[in-house]
Amino acid sequence: MSTPDDNWELVAKSHKSARYAIGVAVLLVIVHVGLALSLHHGETGVYFRAADQIAMATIGCALAGGVLLLTRPRVRVGKRGVAVRNILGEKIVDWDLFEGLSFPDGAAWARVELPDDEYMPVMAIQSNDGERAVDAVVKFREIAERYAPAANRKN
Repeated sequence: MSTPDDNWELVAKSHKSARYAIGVAVLLVIVHVGLALSLHHGETGVYFRAADQIAMATIGCALAGGVLLLTRPRVRVGKRGVAVRNILGEKIVDWDLFEGLSFPDGAAWARVELPDDEYMPVMAIQSNDGERAVDAVVKFREIAERYAPAANRKN
């Protein structure tokens, strides 16, 4: 049985950012559910109903869901090309269009260089991952050496 990742030689995701996002999401849910449970008729004369409590917890869950989108970035590299999934969507870049992978000084993440001075951010390879990011870039470039036409590469 083959898995969807069988056709890809490199699958990379950010590790630190994903952990931070999960931690923030859990914190948001805990805080909002805690606030929801503590809402009741108090000395101020304000009366909170069950609907208000549910809304507060739901807001926390919605915010947590938004933060968890930061765990989605992934890059897959193989014979087919480069598949870059950032927060919302995934795009596949054929090797014909690939001109290189760069990691500009001070940048938070790498980017795939495309024709006409365009580029696509690769949020899956982030500078805060340190050695993991370096390993991913090295492996990515090794695969690009095999599949990308030499005339296209700027590396």
